[in-house]
Amino acid sequence: TLFRSRLWKHRQGAVCCLLIESASSRRVMTSLEKQLQLSRLPPRPPVPGGGQPGAKMRMGPGRKRDFSPVPWSQYSESMDAIVVENETGKDTFRIYRSGSEGPVLLLLHGGGHSALSWAVFTTAITCRIQCRIVALDLRGHGETKVRNPEDLSAETMSKDIRNVVEALYGDIAPPIMLIGHSMGGAIAVHTAAANLLSSLLGLCMIDVVEGTAMDALNSMQNFLRSRPKTFKSLENAIEWSVKSGQIRNLESARVSMAGQVKLCEEAISPTAPKAIVEGIIEEEEEEDEEDGGHMVHKKKKEDDTEIQKEHLYTWRIELANTEKYWDGWFRGLSNLFLSCSVPKQLLLAGVDRLDKDLTIGQMQGKFQMQVLPQCGHAVHEDAPDKVAEAIATFLIRHRFTEPVGGFHCVLPVC
Repeated sequence: TLFRSRLWKHRQGAVCCLLIESASSRRVMTSLEKQLQLSRLPPRPPVPGGGQPGAKMRMGPGRKRDFSPVPWSQYSESMDAIVVENETGKDTFRIYRSGSEGPVLLLLHGGGHSALSWAVFTTAITCRIQCRIVALDLRGHGETKVRNPEDLSAETMSKDIRNVVEALYGDIAPPIMLIGHSMGGAIAVHTAAANLLSSLLGLCMIDVVEGTAMDALNSMQNFLRSRPKTFKSLENAIEWSVKSGQIRNLESARVSMAGQVKLCEEAISPTAPKAIVEGIIEEEEEEDEEDGGHMVHKKKKEDDTEIQKEHLYTWRIELANTEKYWDGWFRGLSNLFLSCSVPKQLLLAGVDRLDKDLTIGQMQGKFQMQVLPQCGHAVHEDAPDKVAEAIATFLIRHRFTEPVGGFHCVLPVC
């Protein structure tokens, strides 16, 4: 019995040794397999910023975007001040021009924007068709200087369009196509319906529909109040416009925001509240917060001091004060648009924006409509190439111009 007991313990120990050895073998094999699999992977990319592997890295979308402003001269050939004289004095309208042949595309911006909102579109359209671009700062906007900038009635601004065309071309104006976005689209329709341009070739409205516009007026003041009042720099304004979704195309924002904001006339005093910009998350502050918050406090203090030393930027026009003109811009717009005898085009960011009158008119073939999805309200800024292609196709289809650069138009499905 004693012998059998010792033999059993010996065999049990041998089995345990085998089990341990087997387990060790499996661990060794697992390590070898890992090394083999890792050897088959491509080499690890270098650490951004020249840091060492394993160092703390910023978690985020990647490379920091450039919000610095870009000059208008990268997109337009010339900038001019057009003086309009009448019995009561002189008004000066800022325009940006490109091209020397083909029909004139007279571009009218939306409320609060400027002619610079068409900058990227200008490059996109001129490389597709023969045309001349005239982008105009409407009264009260951009760099246009008039005696009564508060008068933004549809009648007054329509007459401004006529006066600028007469100042540019005299009694014999070249063929003109009016293209307007939002408020500018409404003014284009009022100008065309009043027959103020004898050489009018065609009409294009971008993302402006009477029904949708009238419904939106009730919430417009709330939207305007939600915007920042000031910005600490032009770069800060560009960053806000992109991150808030007002302009979804960074390239366009970098050139167009200079037309929306201006330097405050007086520097901020040390006792005045600092600029508050909602919706902007400083990536540098996020990183510093991990270091205990001391660097965040120091950075904010330095920023506050810097803001007090510099001039702030604010909006060029206080849109909230123009409310009394909103109804006149948009009421009856659909029927006015349909009544214009020239070929017409409507570009929308979504088909849900179409109202009853335009739906019937579109079904009757009274105008060409095209929907450009995945765009915000500033369609021509968010998708300048798509808008340029749609308008170029419209002009070629009606034989108003010729393609250039090998551009081939594709007819829309609606």
